[in-house]
Amino acid sequence: MPLSSQSPPTKNVTNVTSHVVDFRRAWRTLVPIGFQVVYGSSMIRLRQIALVAHSLDHAVTDISAALDVDVIYRDPGVGFFGLHNALFCIGDQFLEVVSPIQEGTTAGRLLDKLGGDGGYMALYEVDDLDARIDHVKSLGIRTVWEGTGDAIRGRHLHPRDTGGTLVSLDQPDIAGEWAWGGPQWKSRRASSVVSAIDSFTVSVPDADFARQHWTQLGINAAVRFVPCGDEPEGLTEVTMKCVDSSRDGGSFQLCGVTITLKA
Repeated sequence: MPLSSQSPPTKNVTNVTSHVVDFRRAWRTLVPIGFQVVYGSSMIRLRQIALVAHSLDHAVTDISAALDVDVIYRDPGVGFFGLHNALFCIGDQFLEVVSPIQEGTTAGRLLDKLGGDGGYMALYEVDDLDARIDHVKSLGIRTVWEGTGDAIRGRHLHPRDTGGTLVSLDQPDIAGEWAWGGPQWKSRRASSVVSAIDSFTVSVPDADFARQHWTQLGINAAVRFVPCGDEPEGLTEVTMKCVDSSRDGGSFQLCGVTITLKA
């Protein structure tokens, strides 16, 4: 999760109390006719998925065993959010799990809403952060955190405005680097189970609308939308590329999220 212990958040920290979204009405007001893909030529790439769990230790044990990965970093900076965490490296991407260490956190409220562990956030690497933030703000999207770490800048978009799940846009000083993953991620041991994070799935009340909305915002990358029905909306599935092609199509649960393997 973006927050370096050496670099406190710079501005605009908002207490996000829920992922229950009323973004459709606001978006209709801002863009009454159609939508336009604005960022066809700039880079956006899924770099990290964050999950939330009641017990960090239990989650780490389960993730390590299921994916054959080791913890590569624990960021003390997430204490600002009332959390502790663990990060795992999958190729040059990251799986993070966070857990509350105090009352009244956004993550804790999400756990209550979901009734258990689940998906928390998707983080994208971009090469044009300032332009993207100007664009989404012009459409009424608020940021809930704006900060700078060691060689990287990040912005969290308000989930009430985007819909579905918390999204972070992050630009490293050097393309391909990822300071949120700690200093040793390039020397990690490769997993024998998975080699990359392919995509994620967000469950929402109106999948078609969410897809168009994210497309207009320029964040419809490596993501699928499905109807949530009577269940809470949120990040519900992560698809990962498997090392053993015979496991293609297999799935299992981690932290309340379905992990689906893809050859």
